[in-house]
Amino acid sequence: MNSIPPEISILIPAFNEEQLIGGVIDSVHQSFAAIAPRSYEIVVCDNNSTDRTAAVALAKGAIVVPEPHNQIARARNTAAKCARGKWLIFLDGDTFLSPALLENTIAAFESGRICAGGSVLEFDNRSIGFFARMLVKTWNPVSAFFGLAAGSYLFCYRQAWVETGGFDENFYAGEEIFFSRKLKHWAKERGLKFKVFTSAPVITSARKMEWYGQWELISTMLKMAWPGAINRRDQCDLWYTRPAAANPKADPGERIPPPGDCSAES
Repeated sequence: MNSIPPEISILIPAFNEEQLIGGVIDSVHQSFAAIAPRSYEIVVCDNNSTDRTAAVALAKGAIVVPEPHNQIARARNTAAKCARGKWLIFLDGDTFLSPALLENTIAAFESGRICAGGSVLEFDNRSIGFFARMLVKTWNPVSAFFGLAAGSYLFCYRQAWVETGGFDENFYAGEEIFFSRKLKHWAKERGLKFKVFTSAPVITSARKMEWYGQWELISTMLKMAWPGAINRRDQCDLWYTRPAAANPKADPGERIPPPGDCSAES
């Protein structure tokens, strides 16, 4: 590993993402290649995958660290603990970076005024149901107006992640909303800003909209509104389970176990 810390750390939580993780990492490499030279690293947290997620990520040049407890918030934090960059970008394992969004993010960091933020989103498949389209059309203006980053793309100073305590591991879903609120408070105390970009939407997979029916998605959203639901993994099935056809069994003989825990200080 290079002894000189990179400027930017791209942090990707991944649970059984063998099919998409390679393309996600490629999008990161391609985005950096398209802009002025910047030093960066990609840290993939293999969140107890049973497929070749770790092997694919390693082959694509990522640093892979394990997190046996299957929880998105903890996977994000585990990746961040291993990050060496002064700037952190959290990217989901089914979400693709673009040069335009990366440039906007770096410009925000370098401005000295914006310490954290996110981006509005678009699905990679426009042929989705009415509910999914309305979900995005509702979420994007809410995200931009209230300063709430979607989990698919969130950036912040490493210092901000450290001093806010990172993602709250009491939550199995929606942890990015609570983290956004902590970051906004941290920013306000220091005369800085939290910014959600609207000009370069991040592209994320519409697979959940394809796997589950419209009424099942609506039912999940209603269930999430029940007090305490997001504190229980068994109430957050949409984030932790998949239809059998969408989650093929791994070939154990082809898996490459990730290296041990990193020793980076947080």
